[in-house]
Amino acid sequence: MCRQQRAAMFAVVILVLVAFATAQTSRKEMRFKVGRRASVSIVNPYGAVSVKPGPGKVVVVTAILYSSKVDVDQSKSRNRVTVFSHLLNGADPETGRVDYEVLMPADGSVTLHSTTGPLHVEKLHGDVILEASTAVIEVRDVSTGHVHIKTLNGPVTLTNVSDGHVEITSVSGDVALNAVNGSLVHVNTNSGKIHYDGDFGDSGDYSLTSHSGDIEAIAPALASIEVEARSVQGRVENDFPLQPEHAPFMPKAGSAFAGTMGEAASSVKLLSFSGKIHLKKR
Repeated sequence: MCRQQRAAMFAVVILVLVAFATAQTSRKEMRFKVGRRASVSIVNPYGAVSVKPGPGKVVVVTAILYSSKVDVDQSKSRNRVTVFSHLLNGADPETGRVDYEVLMPADGSVTLHSTTGPLHVEKLHGDVILEASTAVIEVRDVSTGHVHIKTLNGPVTLTNVSDGHVEITSVSGDVALNAVNGSLVHVNTNSGKIHYDGDFGDSGDYSLTSHSGDIEAIAPALASIEVEARSVQGRVENDFPLQPEHAPFMPKAGSAFAGTMGEAASSVKLLSFSGKIHLKKR
């Protein structure tokens, strides 16, 4: 077989595969009229979910299905919209995949459940509740709501989250907080790393806890905080000139410190059993 014939045959195979994939993929759009502070719930074992604000008092859910082994069910009760992937017999992570794109009012709340994800939420003012296993989770540009995240080992990134109530629980996933502040910001992970880069806000309660993962907190030179940091078996480092403060433990160079800066507007606790802790000056 000559080179031209082989190239032609290869092109035919590619076209057949593309046609087969297109035939297996279907698109479904759902629209729901809602009022103020609508609630949207998406349950999707396999596939991505992206949520963004849209115009008007309407929720638009676009689902892309990748096989006939999965269907999409929907329901609406007053101001609550529920959409979920219905796996049929023989479905697996490939054939059961559905990707969702959601447009909803910015004042609404969203709840997402997924295994593989990824999950992305941005520019909402209501509550954000995310539960996943290995999914990559990203939340950005949200304010005034509660952000509650539970995951096994998927990485979590929050960016520009303000005036909220943030709680993140992870078994082994890394957690990154960039410009995150609120009345309560709590992160707890078993072996994941925690990275915080912000100003610790004003009058907030911040707790970053990891059993064996490292914790790095970066703050401006003029941060106003009351801080406690301790690692039982790991090393603890501090770049700030803190004023001494009474603590529930004995400060010890290299493993524990406590003190205040400025007006001590926010409380900051950095705790680990064996991970390294570093309070770093920006």
